[in-house]
Amino acid sequence: MRVDGRDVTAVPEPGQCLRTFLRQEGHVAVRKGCDAGDCGACTVLVDGQARHSCLVPAVRALDAEVTTAAGLGTPDALSPVQEAFVDAQGFQCGFCTAGMVVTATALADDDGHVHLDEETLVRRFKGNLCRCTGYRSVRDALAGKTNVVRDGGVGDSVAVPAGRRLVCGREPFTLDEPPAGLLHLAVLGSPHVHARILSVDTSRARALPGVHLVLTHRDSPDVLFSTGRHQHRTDDPDDTRVLDDVVRFHGQRVAAVVADSPTLARAACALIDVTYEPLPAVLDPEEARRPGAPLVHGDKDAATSRIADPSRNVVAASHGEVGDVAGALAASAHVVRGTWRTARVSHAALETHGAVGWLDDDGRLVVRTSTQVPFLVRDELCHVFGLDRERVRVVAARVGGGFGGKQELLTEDLVTLAVLRTGRPVQYEMTREDELALAPCRHPVRVAVTLGADADGYLTAMRIDVLTDTGAYGNHAPGVLFHGIHESVAQYRCAAKRVDAEAVYTHQLPSGAFRGYGLGQVLFGLESAMDELAREVGLDPFELRRRNVVRPGDPFLVNHADTTTDLGYGVAGPDDATPSYGLLECLDLVEDALATTRAGDAALVPAGGRWRVGEGMAVAMIATIPPRGHHSTATVSVDADGRYEVGVGTAEFGNGTSTVHVQLVATSLGTTPDRVRLRQSDTDGSGFDTGAYGSTGSVVAGRAVAQAAARLRADLVAAACALVGAGATSDDGAASVVVGPDGVHVGDRLVTFAELGPRTAEGSHHGSPRSVAFNVHGFRVTVDTATGTVRVLQSVQAADAGVVLNPEQLRGQIEGGVAQGIGSALQEETVLHGGVVTSRTFRGYRVPQMADVPPTRVLLARTRDGLGPHGAKSMSEAPYNPVAPALANAVRDALGVRPHEIPMTKDRLWRLLH
Repeated sequence: MRVDGRDVTAVPEPGQCLRTFLRQEGHVAVRKGCDAGDCGACTVLVDGQARHSCLVPAVRALDAEVTTAAGLGTPDALSPVQEAFVDAQGFQCGFCTAGMVVTATALADDDGHVHLDEETLVRRFKGNLCRCTGYRSVRDALAGKTNVVRDGGVGDSVAVPAGRRLVCGREPFTLDEPPAGLLHLAVLGSPHVHARILSVDTSRARALPGVHLVLTHRDSPDVLFSTGRHQHRTDDPDDTRVLDDVVRFHGQRVAAVVADSPTLARAACALIDVTYEPLPAVLDPEEARRPGAPLVHGDKDAATSRIADPSRNVVAASHGEVGDVAGALAASAHVVRGTWRTARVSHAALETHGAVGWLDDDGRLVVRTSTQVPFLVRDELCHVFGLDRERVRVVAARVGGGFGGKQELLTEDLVTLAVLRTGRPVQYEMTREDELALAPCRHPVRVAVTLGADADGYLTAMRIDVLTDTGAYGNHAPGVLFHGIHESVAQYRCAAKRVDAEAVYTHQLPSGAFRGYGLGQVLFGLESAMDELAREVGLDPFELRRRNVVRPGDPFLVNHADTTTDLGYGVAGPDDATPSYGLLECLDLVEDALATTRAGDAALVPAGGRWRVGEGMAVAMIATIPPRGHHSTATVSVDADGRYEVGVGTAEFGNGTSTVHVQLVATSLGTTPDRVRLRQSDTDGSGFDTGAYGSTGSVVAGRAVAQAAARLRADLVAAACALVGAGATSDDGAASVVVGPDGVHVGDRLVTFAELGPRTAEGSHHGSPRSVAFNVHGFRVTVDTATGTVRVLQSVQAADAGVVLNPEQLRGQIEGGVAQGIGSALQEETVLHGGVVTSRTFRGYRVPQMADVPPTRVLLARTRDGLGPHGAKSMSEAPYNPVAPALANAVRDALGVRPHEIPMTKDRLWRLLH
């Protein structure tokens, strides 16, 4: 076999696939996304043909020429296809990119572009999934479009710093640089949804040659914790152990084996003999609250574990009322009510959860992990294992997608336990089946809504009842519940509101943090009810929103009258009190965009009477920063050559913060992006950072970076002026001072960085005060009444994003959020039967492919938020939230029947009509 032009003499093991063989031989541009031929992350050329290497037996390629993305080009000498992906920025996290590039190479002409008709294009890329982009930028790369520039600052579409490495498969992800002497960990899962472990016999597993350690609940620290990570660890209930003698969902860890290879570790797991006592289980969240229901955590102390009511399986609750809701409803001219349900949804990040740990030369524990929150992981490992912070280092390399799913501690605890017990490097990599069947998913939610309005359509009463199913463990249950009912209900002015909300345990797959953090689920019900109210009153849905949305000066009321909060509307700046409020403009933009395309879209409707056309819209408000503090401390240093290093703790997983941080420094210090280096997501590399969640990479960590850069600039200017002997300067002063790539110009004198010497400045931000952002989405669809098929004719989203720091990245975040929202609305669902997940592969789960995602027109309100760097707002989670209700409202408009459940699969829509 020749791989990337070099002979490989190693012989694969019997039954080994080409993907694992290539990675074993150091060819890590071949990624693992599914090992089932569904995602394309492992695509290579085999004798010039694009193949999923996870499906190719390695022995069949022994005489073949195999080319990975790394063999197509280098960062300094890219192939034409790789150059096209860089120029279009056809990626976000980049985990899928190497496989995309290889597939495109097999189809491209000499110019590096792919010239295929639409039907052929989507068919040939059916096997390459991208969870981040929504595929528009991938299409641009295939067509040879240029979307980014290499040089520039704030406001420019500056290219991703790692882009040239990503398209070659040379940017390291979590498990791409294994330490020497690596051992591998595998987990034995429970066959029961609820059971007590009576005995565990590990003797046969331990006797297997190559097995180094077998762990059971007897080896677990007797410390309760939560896998969900937040700034305050007390935000989540302490209900979890590393290994427990009671299992509460199917597949939960029972034991772990550490061995010389993953295959051997899995084989040893099969030799562990476990005796269980099956226990009664509750699978229905409504039933879980009733007297006599089996208790999931009835053994926990409510106060110690911070569980609202273990005796009712209630993790968290919020009940309250402002005004007189019953009286207001009785006096309302119009009343609508309904109940809506959302499904479990998988994050489906292409890089699965994984961690590798070892002891460094000083005996410190080092864990490299696929996480959004390295500092919070470090702190919780110290809590669980009784370690000092100074003795633990946690590092995140580039992360292959997150969407909230990597705000959890799912692999690091077992790796830590194994490293501490063996003294050897240990790696634990979850499989795709693990991700779909064991990793926390989006909370399924039941939302009951009653709305009252007067004769003119002004809201008089809102009554919302929310029930969320957190599954077997309460990670993120309180946060998702409280966030889900806050901005959704608060976005409307109404004198009488009542909200009753509870999160409950069941013996099901745990739920967790997911893009939107509860807002998408609650808004599906609320915005559907608002759409129905518009029909009842006889108003256009845009006009109904205009009459009822909050305006600057209105309080954000939910179910209590307390308005003492750090959340406000924001203003343009310290000297400009113009409110940072773009909702009305967003409504106008989407309404106008749908109106101007109406005639053209009519021609796209298939002939015949089966297809009906409808329009729908929805509104979403979101706080730009999570509540109760979100912290970041960053440093910016300059060396004698004028090169800068930024130390910042936030992780990069396709959220684009790396690029933004480089732009902020380059703009402040008058340099070019290529002279700015990041040292990020390393607990040894910067001050504390809460983490990359809640869309805080720009508005919190970015503020810290911008402040550090500004302080370094002031230091450089002061030092240069002192050397020259110049006094204070101003824009119209005699001595102008300019910081540039070569040093500081003081008048006609250049003071070089060598003269100034290395310098460092620090900046920080603590996440308060906070402001709000708005998104409005509109759809025009056509629905086949004979099959339930939905086709999107027009998709448009307007965003209140403040000043845009990087237009291409912002557009990509919005398009990616919309694509994920369309998936949640139409096709994605984690399916369980009797507590057992049955949708355990991508082909059974149905992540949107290129053919499933329509183009979305992105429009921006003209706002500025003085709380964000250069006037920016956060915009990573927000685009997802209005998509499903807008699409459901369009389907209702087309069919004349209201969908009350998502995903709106073909069979569900067919049943609505028949």
